[in-house]
Amino acid sequence: MQHKIEKPGKLLDEFGNITEPGYATSLILDYDRKDIKAGKLRIKEWDYYLVYNDDYAVALTIADNSYMGLMSLSLIDFKTATETTKSIMTILPNGKTNLPKTSKEGDVRFENKKCCFEFLNDGKERKLKCLFKKFRDDKDMTVDFVLTDEPEDSMVIATPFEKPKYFYYNQKIVGMRAEGRVTLGEEVIDFNGDKTGAILDWGRGVWTYSNTWYWGAGCGLVDGKKVGFNIGYGFGDTSAASENMVFYDGKAHKLDGVTFNIPKDENGKEKFMEDWTFTSTDGRFEMRFTPIIDRSSFTSAVVIYSDQHQVFGKFNGTIILDDGKKVELKDYIGFAEKVINKW
Repeated sequence: MQHKIEKPGKLLDEFGNITEPGYATSLILDYDRKDIKAGKLRIKEWDYYLVYNDDYAVALTIADNSYMGLMSLSLIDFKTATETTKSIMTILPNGKTNLPKTSKEGDVRFENKKCCFEFLNDGKERKLKCLFKKFRDDKDMTVDFVLTDEPEDSMVIATPFEKPKYFYYNQKIVGMRAEGRVTLGEEVIDFNGDKTGAILDWGRGVWTYSNTWYWGAGCGLVDGKKVGFNIGYGFGDTSAASENMVFYDGKAHKLDGVTFNIPKDENGKEKFMEDWTFTSTDGRFEMRFTPIIDRSSFTSAVVIYSDQHQVFGKFNGTIILDDGKKVELKDYIGFAEKVINKW
C-alpha cells in the first residue's frame, strides 16, 4: 500500500500522533515542536546536507537531539578514497538550536570556539557556510555553497512508530544545484554548479531508543536529464507508504519496496566494501553498487551506541518510471548506508 497525503493540515493530532500516515511530494503537513506530547528528551531534529560531484563530497549536519546536539562536517575524496569528519557535541540543547519548523525557509546558526555553522534559507536559495578550526593536519577548513534549482517534487513521509506519540516526519530534497568552494589551509576545491548536486535530509520526530535504518540516495545527469533517487527502510510502521522514490526531470515516481543486499562473510558479518545489490518488489529499481569508500564511525558510551556505515560508490542498473520508461544508470555516484543507533 502506498497512501499519498493530498490535503494540507497539521502533522500531529491533539494526542501527539500523526494525523495521516503516508507519503507526499512536498512538505504538506505542518510540524510544530509544541504539538509533541511525548517526553521532550526524545525529540530529534536535524538538517543534513550532502553536496557532491564525481571527485569530492561535503556533508554538513546541524542536529538537536534534545539531550545532545551535534554539528558535523565531512570532506570525502573519491579519487583517493579518503575522508575526514569532525564533530562538535553539546549537552541538553532541548530545542535551543532553533532548527526551523519547515524546510521551506528559515535560518539556523551555531558557533563556538571551534566552529561556526550557518544554514541560511530565504525561500529562494540556500546558503551553507561553515568554518571548522584545525579540521585536518592542523589546518582550518571553510565551506561556502549556494544551493538553487530545487526540484518540483521531493520525498516526504509521515511515519508513526508502534509506540503512541512517537513518529518521524522526513523530507529528502534530491538534486538541487550546488556551487561554491571548500578551502582547507592553502588548498582550494571549487565545485562547479553544472556538475555538482545537493541533497537535503530534513528530519523531525520523536524516536524510540533502539533503531536500525537503511538509506541510499543519489543525484546526477543521465542523457541530459536530472535523475535522482531516495531509497530506505528499517524503522517505524511503514505500512502506509515506503520512502522509495525516483526523481526524473524534477518529478517524482513512487516505488514500492527496495531491499539492500549487503554481502556477508561466513560468520554473517557485513562486508561493506564488496559489491552490494538492490532489488525491488515491483522490479523498478534493480542495481549493483560498487563501493569507493566507507565513511564509518562507531560510538559506545554508557547508554549511547552508534554503528554507522555510509558507503559511497557507483550504481549500475535500471530504474523504471511510472510510464514504463527505462533509465539506465552507469557508474552513477551515490551512497548507501546502514546505521544502528541506541540513542
